Amino acid sequence: MVLEELGPSYVKMGQVISNREDMLPLELLKELVKLQDNVKPLENFDVAKKIKEELALDSNECFSYISPTPLAAASLAQVHKAQLLTGEWVIFKIQRPDIKETIASDISIMKDVASALEKYSSQAQQLQPMQLIASFEKSITEELSYTQELNNMLRFSKNFENNDIIYVPKAYKAFSNDHIICMEYIDGIKVSEIKKLQALNIDTKAVATLGVNLYLEQILDFGFFHADPHPGNIFVLPEQERICFIDYGMMGSIMPKDKEALEDLLLAFFKKDVKKIIVVLKKIAIRTDIPDEKTLEYDLNELLEGISNIAIQHIKLGATLSQFKNILFNNKIAIPHYLYMLIRALVIIEGVGLKLNPDFNITENLEPYMTTIIRKRLSLKRFVKKSIARAEDYTNLIDTLPEDINDIISKIKNGKLVIVHEHKGLNEFKDTLKTAINRMVFAIIIAALSIGSSILVIADMPPKVNGIPILGALGFLISALLGFAILISIFKNRNL
Repeated sequence: MVLEELGPSYVKMGQVISNREDMLPLELLKELVKLQDNVKPLENFDVAKKIKEELALDSNECFSYISPTPLAAASLAQVHKAQLLTGEWVIFKIQRPDIKETIASDISIMKDVASALEKYSSQAQQLQPMQLIASFEKSITEELSYTQELNNMLRFSKNFENNDIIYVPKAYKAFSNDHIICMEYIDGIKVSEIKKLQALNIDTKAVATLGVNLYLEQILDFGFFHADPHPGNIFVLPEQERICFIDYGMMGSIMPKDKEALEDLLLAFFKKDVKKIIVVLKKIAIRTDIPDEKTLEYDLNELLEGISNIAIQHIKLGATLSQFKNILFNNKIAIPHYLYMLIRALVIIEGVGLKLNPDFNITENLEPYMTTIIRKRLSLKRFVKKSIARAEDYTNLIDTLPEDINDIISKIKNGKLVIVHEHKGLNEFKDTLKTAINRMVFAIIIAALSIGSSILVIADMPPKVNGIPILGALGFLISALLGFAILISIFKNRNL
């Protein structure tokens, strides 16, 4: 309720962290998942006028009908249905006024708070609030760019142009810009509407398998996946017997090298090779500060052994991934933003599959991909490609080596060669030394005040109150307060 009252940025932030079991207690997560985008539509909103302003065209010359009532209203935008003069039904997704400025201001405040938390709270440092805000900023910035969403739709459509099972809505570039997007209206059935699907004799178990296979294809074949595959964003088109994903604002993209590393990670998990998992994690991670590698090895081994003792049809990917995220967090391994998006999306897609088929198990869908990955790794084509790439790297190294050596020699001659030497633990030593010196200075001041006050009292120096010299009493009081302050500081830091 607090986040809803604070506004759209905080609602979105709550949605992002509602799946971070590695950060927040279960009770709080249960509250955060209640955050929905169902908000009140804009009052006195003239959609035709807005379209005319944004696109610089007369809506009457392009559309035969534009619904003044939104189909849906969210914290960032609202959706209106319209009909082209050609008879095609479309929808307009229109950003709320000044939403970018509002979110930029909110994120600036979030960064200030996160920075203060990291600076003054060791517990908050472990949660990496600045990294969390940076990930959130990246996600919401991409979601607010409708030009980017349009490009996402075109890229997604190209990936699946030869696939008859998936349908991608048509995008209307002429009626879109960075604040407004026009796309084909999808008249389908949400995968969450089980009774409607069953009434049309649609096999929901088959839909679950097809939908998840299409999703795994996005990740493992193309490295470009829908990052928010909740039931409201996946439709079944009964007449065409196809599945349609909508809302391409939040997409995940995996670079080719990262995609290969992700495949290595999956293979290592299936082989239960803990040491290989750690090697790949170090390669993928944006930062590692593992306190004890043996502990990490033990944690991963415990996770894999736990999975081994469960029959494959009873393995829940969501629970496994949550445990995996906790292991990463406890061992101070920071993974890139796309991997968090991927983990979140896989948990959501598994939930969709379970709604359609209570006996659904996503690990069974993964097995054929593992066979394909192994076959691809052992193929002659990959071996030749890798060999050529390595040969090119060695050639480049040999070509640039003389120049690099000359550059180093030149720097040595000119006295410009700089060697950076880092003392680990030096900052902590400096902080301790600084604290000790500060306390020593305070102790000297207290001693001086006490001695000076004693001299004033012995000299019986006026002014006096009830026969006690005021200046002497004031000196003793200040000495006592400073002494108490030092004692509190010592006990607070538990360092005598």
